Amino acid sequence: MSVALIIHLNAQDSHQDYVNAHNTARAAVGGGPVTWDNTVAAYARNYASQHIGNCRLVHSGGRYGENLAGSSGDLSGTAAVQLWVDEKVFYDYNSNTCAAGQVCGHYTQAVWRNSVRIGCAKGKGHNGGTFITCNYDPPSNYVGRRPY
Repeated sequence: MSVALIIHLNAQDSHQDYVNAHNTARAAVGGGPVTWDNTVAAYARNYASQHIGNCRLVHSGGRYGENLAGSSGDLSGTAAVQLWVDEKVFYDYNSNTCAAGQVCGHYTQAVWRNSVRIGCAKGKGHNGGTFITCNYDPPSNYVGRRPY
């Protein structure tokens, strides 16, 4: 079986688009900005290329923090970041918990104050599916610690 992989850098998929989407969310909670890091991005591109055939959202277990998003159709990088940031409604800063039955770890990773370098990649397979990963350095999102 052959798998086609195309890394897109179109509107809403550029390095700066990923950075801007993260920084907007971080600024909303008083967090500092992230910057694009080519080493972290190379890791993200490598991982995206390994999973585009099945688009399974399985974490790499690597040395960086990580958020994943997927779709059976096209999904822009900024839309993926927005999916993660939309989890904010489930996060309670005062108790540092997520609402019962909800997920908010993608949000806390995206805004984690100590993660200051990111690299993201988007893979699109021949079947039209999309796999997006953003990696964060230094890794963070530790249980029991507040993101900001």
